[in-house]
Amino acid sequence: MMKKNTLKAILFFLILSFLPLNAASIIKKSKSDICHAPDTEYYSRTKNFTLYDTLDQCLASGGRLPKGQSYTSQPKPKVASETSGKYSRDEFGRGWADEDGDCQNTRQEILISLSTAPVRFTNDRECRVTFGRWISMYSGEVIFDASKLDIDHIVPLKWAWDNGADKWSKEKRERFANDPANLVAVEASLNRQKGAKGPDEWLPPRNQTQYKARFERVWRTYR
Repeated sequence: MMKKNTLKAILFFLILSFLPLNAASIIKKSKSDICHAPDTEYYSRTKNFTLYDTLDQCLASGGRLPKGQSYTSQPKPKVASETSGKYSRDEFGRGWADEDGDCQNTRQEILISLSTAPVRFTNDRECRVTFGRWISMYSGEVIFDASKLDIDHIVPLKWAWDNGADKWSKEKRERFANDPANLVAVEASLNRQKGAKGPDEWLPPRNQTQYKARFERVWRTYR
């Protein structure tokens, strides 16, 4: 039976054959977190890897260059200060949406879905969550009072706007703002600390690798 690594390598090169020519610059990050470009010595020998579109993305994910190699990063997208006058939260919808009209908006639905214990509501209508049991992805702390929590966008709305979301349709921006894949229940203090920063400027105290991977996964889905 053909080994798993051999199958993976064959599949990789089959994929490349159907990609545009400029996709040949695809980067492999090895299990030891080394970023290999196609023109490097160990590129073809690297069998266990994660793929990245650019070397910048590989390095931003925690990768490093092979010994003896240097690299000049490509210019970064415009920083927030260059477009800050154009951003408005309303461009992503007016607050949390209640798409199914059941009186529970996105915030309440995220609190319900992420609680590790049954939640309690303010009244029998069950529109607003007051208590539950949440484990913060950013700190690892257990929180019981819903008022202590913010629902944070892993990829901040303003960061997204400054990096291309200003070109999206209004519908796409609203979908992005209410996508559960981009939402976590965390301490309000850490959410304020993070603000609109990307992972190159801010990382949570805990679960940093998971945070960076999720940020990249969400952004790849929409950009």
